[in-house]
Amino acid sequence: MSLINWQHLPEHINPNILEIGSFQIRYYSLMYIIAFLLTYLLVSYRIKRENYNYKTEDVQDFFIWAIVGLIFGARLGYIFFYNFDYYMNHPLEIILPFDFAHGMRYVGISGMSYHGGAIGVLLASIMFCRKRQIEFWQFAELVCPAIPLGYTFGRIGNFINGELYGRVTDMPWGMYFPLDVTHQLRHPSQLYEALFEGLFLFLILWGIRKKSPFDGFLLAIYLIGYGFVRFVIEYFREPDSQLGLIWGVLSMGQILCILMILTGAFVYMYRWKQEKKAA
Repeated sequence: MSLINWQHLPEHINPNILEIGSFQIRYYSLMYIIAFLLTYLLVSYRIKRENYNYKTEDVQDFFIWAIVGLIFGARLGYIFFYNFDYYMNHPLEIILPFDFAHGMRYVGISGMSYHGGAIGVLLASIMFCRKRQIEFWQFAELVCPAIPLGYTFGRIGNFINGELYGRVTDMPWGMYFPLDVTHQLRHPSQLYEALFEGLFLFLILWGIRKKSPFDGFLLAIYLIGYGFVRFVIEYFREPDSQLGLIWGVLSMGQILCILMILTGAFVYMYRWKQEKKAA
């Protein structure tokens, strides 16, 4: 058996773990299950080993809220940030995962936005904390350091799917992706994101988790850190075809990352001033 040229590796990966007729189980879904499981285990570890007065049941309930917020936020974020005109003309496609032109064939709901998902999780977290009478800023300190590790597996899922690939490159580590109709060598930007948005940011937040000067600090660092890393990686990621580069300079992801960084800076200053007044 001849060895597969690693540049063509994405073209040889079957994204399905199991196929029975039209029923499919994808690695992409498995990666997200692993991501949520790891985040849950890390948060549970902190509750047991560190000074947090929460129950495991609180975390379990929170994750239900977070998953719902993520799904709705990611979907609505994609619609409003990336493809608003299309979905205003095809409103049923917002919620119905069927191809009506081919006899109600199931195709899955495509189009999810990280930034929309982040907003959804943030709003769900605020609502959850209010309902349970939990101090939001302290709860954010508990959860934030665990989140980025999950991104590692989510981005690996994108890589296995051959989606969200990078811009054209002549670098020796470029790869060919099956969904690229131009069949050009491209940056494996999903792997860049897995490494830096995921593992790198996780190691920073996990390493400083016990040195946080005030509640809300780790949330601010998470927002600024992710925004900065994603902003840089966007230069290697292929812009969305329906948008291209806005003003000929920035991708939509970069614009949203700038807003994310500013939000993180605001959270830091707001909480720092509150702690200063309370001291």
